[in-house]
Amino acid sequence: MKKLISLSLIAAMGLSLAACGGNSGNNETKKTSEAAGSSVASEAGSEASEKKGGEAGSGTTLAVGIWDENQRAGLQEIMDDFTAESGIKAEIQVVDWANYWTQLAAGASGGELPDVFWMHSNESQRYMDNGMLMDLTDRIEKSDKIDLSKYPEDIVKLYQLEGKQYAIPKDIDTIAVWYNKAMFDAAGVEYPKPDWTWDDFYEIAVKLTDKEKETYGLVIAPDNNQAGYYNVIYDYGGYVISDDKKTSGMDDPKTIEAMKFVDKLVKDTMPPLQLITENKEDGLLLNGKVAMAPQGSWMLPAYKGNDFAVENFDIQVLPNYNGKRVSIYNGISWTAAANTTKPEEAWQLIEYMGTKEAQQKQAELGVTMSAYENTSDAFVNSFDKFNLNAYLDMMNDMVIRPYSRDTVTWEGKFIEHMTSVWGGTEEMEEACKAIAAEMNDTLAAEN
Repeated sequence: MKKLISLSLIAAMGLSLAACGGNSGNNETKKTSEAAGSSVASEAGSEASEKKGGEAGSGTTLAVGIWDENQRAGLQEIMDDFTAESGIKAEIQVVDWANYWTQLAAGASGGELPDVFWMHSNESQRYMDNGMLMDLTDRIEKSDKIDLSKYPEDIVKLYQLEGKQYAIPKDIDTIAVWYNKAMFDAAGVEYPKPDWTWDDFYEIAVKLTDKEKETYGLVIAPDNNQAGYYNVIYDYGGYVISDDKKTSGMDDPKTIEAMKFVDKLVKDTMPPLQLITENKEDGLLLNGKVAMAPQGSWMLPAYKGNDFAVENFDIQVLPNYNGKRVSIYNGISWTAAANTTKPEEAWQLIEYMGTKEAQQKQAELGVTMSAYENTSDAFVNSFDKFNLNAYLDMMNDMVIRPYSRDTVTWEGKFIEHMTSVWGGTEEMEEACKAIAAEMNDTLAAEN
């Protein structure tokens, strides 16, 4: 078996893009770990834990690793149901996105991965290549509960290698625009409508920007590509990576045109880079500094638990460009460590979390949109204070989040260039061409 982690790889993992809950907020919207970089184990539900099923593994406790505190409560409730059925306890350990991959990498190197944990498309190829994930193929084939055709094919494929399946999809996410109605009202600006265009979006953001008062129409962080500029690129007819994963599309004329529009948004309607870095997107929304932010469906748990957000926020579909309205989508998954000492119990939990019953409940609780087919309506109906139907509408034209075997490598360099553009030290077209060249080098090494 290959050894997965080197010091350089651990450093590279720190550059992974926050998505699917990855950058779900700062201290305004979520609790952090009790100590920096440490796991926080939750209790597995006292009443449910006391019920012992008759299956093998009853009484066992599984360590479950995730990166989003906002999803903990809902997932724990579902896992308590699992405990009631099986007698197998599940203790959720939350590590924030910035530390999750570093700790997982160290665990992979030292042999102490959680039994069950979240996997992301940025990292899946690397972990599968190096034999760190349990091969679930035979177990899936024998299961009367799991049918991979019930999940989006693109998400299923994210966690496949050489005909083997290493994870079960947990969710699907789309992107929409969160906006502060109070800031619109104060500026006398109409709320966004479903047919708005990217030009409308720009004009509205300009009207809501007052740099002297340090209030802004829009925020998109330079590392928030899935929720931000990737959608604009594909609306304009550009692309980030070719379908065969061999070529970057960042120097395509349509991609550059789209990114020049993004550059205009950055310069005319967004806070300074330092303010974005210090407060994060959700923090700026919640303190009334910005009026709009495109964000993923995974943000619902963060906002529905905040009184200010419930009173002032709503959601609209993304703008369109000449009638085209793309949502970049992705989905994280449930996987298990190849060297877990509790393989059967780990599989039982993964199998349960992949069932329609569990995924329906995840949607009903508003944890996030579930991957299992025909469960999205339950998410839309989970909270009536926001227009969650916007996320369902964005499923009409979806593009899977750009990835390759070494996404983390080229994406890290991509984000470095975008940070320079946001900071005013690099021109957008120059940055796009540099990204294309660096991506092509990485992709050539993959093939």
